[in-house]
Amino acid sequence: MGSGKSTVGELLAAQLGVAFRDTDADIVATEGREISDIFVEDGEEHFRALERAAVRTAVAEHTGVLALGGGAILDDGTRELLAGLPVAYLSMDVEEAVKRVGLNTARPLLAVNPRRQWRELMEARRHLYTEVARVVVATDDRTPEEVAQAVLDALELKDV
Repeated sequence: MGSGKSTVGELLAAQLGVAFRDTDADIVATEGREISDIFVEDGEEHFRALERAAVRTAVAEHTGVLALGGGAILDDGTRELLAGLPVAYLSMDVEEAVKRVGLNTARPLLAVNPRRQWRELMEARRHLYTEVARVVVATDDRTPEEVAQAVLDALELKDV
């Protein structure tokens, strides 16, 4: 959350001359409501089912840069889909997260004691991110442009 997936993804897509797609945006478009509303109204389990379907569809259809929601990697099938693909994990520490998103309650998984919850989420997920990622790129104190270039360099991709 707040790592810059969408911003950096759009920059990468532009530099590579390909399309950008975000599975969270796909879910919002399909459902006609925000992710936080889906969590509140239908629960996390329902959202995760929508997320799994969105990721499967996007990986099958999309050939450009793809951003996944932060919890997508919780699913075994999603991690299997990502195996062998040029996946970059954009990492950051909690202080950077505070600067970027303020850890506000618009993030459904951070509604109560957001700093502690963010740390707990990262402790639970970090090993999954690194499992699927070909590269890990730190985003702390970097501009989106610097992060995008670091991803290009780390994945040895050529910009157009």
